[in-house]
Amino acid sequence: MKLSALTSQYVAYKQAMGMRFHTEACTLQSFCRTMGDIAVADIAIERVHAYLAGTGPVTRVWHRNYEVLRGFYRYAMARGYTASAPLPQIIPKPLQFVPYIFSQEELQRLLDASSSCENPWSKLQPYTCRMLILLLYGAALRIREALSLTLADVDLPARLLTIRASKFYQTRLVPLSADLTSALGTYVAQRAQEHSPELDAALFLTRTSTPVARHTMEHLFSRLRVRAGVLRHDGGRYQPRLHDLRHAGAVHRVVSWYRQGVPHGPAGHQKQ
Repeated sequence: MKLSALTSQYVAYKQAMGMRFHTEACTLQSFCRTMGDIAVADIAIERVHAYLAGTGPVTRVWHRNYEVLRGFYRYAMARGYTASAPLPQIIPKPLQFVPYIFSQEELQRLLDASSSCENPWSKLQPYTCRMLILLLYGAALRIREALSLTLADVDLPARLLTIRASKFYQTRLVPLSADLTSALGTYVAQRAQEHSPELDAALFLTRTSTPVARHTMEHLFSRLRVRAGVLRHDGGRYQPRLHDLRHAGAVHRVVSWYRQGVPHGPAGHQKQ
């Protein structure tokens, strides 16, 4: 069977089992483009190794791609489309990645820099950008989780967010502090002046009332980071990322619990 046909069949199989499988599908599409539309059994091991190796150092992307291809080849072998998997036998170790922990002063500079979104060419309003940064940090959310929120997922009286179908397809409730709830309430009121109040509408919208895309926010954040002078000087491979707001929020919360003498971390905090 041709590679493109089998990868399409494999993706459909995984999604029929209830998996989103979007990122994996993109990886397989990239693999197909690189290999060409040839028979699965004709793919040379050297080409697969070169695809995985890429042009830079080994990162977690290598391992993610490897896991996707390993699952695909298991599927192909079980159905007799190829006799073996042309994958490396030795798995290299990735470079150790250290998240960037923003200081409180750096976080304030990032929030101040959101005023640059007043520019009409910016896809986001300043108050939208500011609230996204606050929520990623204050609730320790992943960017995809924040951008997937709808108005129905926000319960201001109960000070709760409902995060649906998150990592491992689980739904969870995230409690909010009083300050973050107040900021979110102000944001929702501002949002209502410009956008749809329907409960199934996205919480975060662009100036043109479309849901904020992840790449839009990541591109904007890279510009805000430079404008705020928040740069990494410790030799790390990556400059501070949006996802590091989540790490910073978690670290600052644990440090706060420690300084307050709160026992057992979150459990002790919830009792207060």
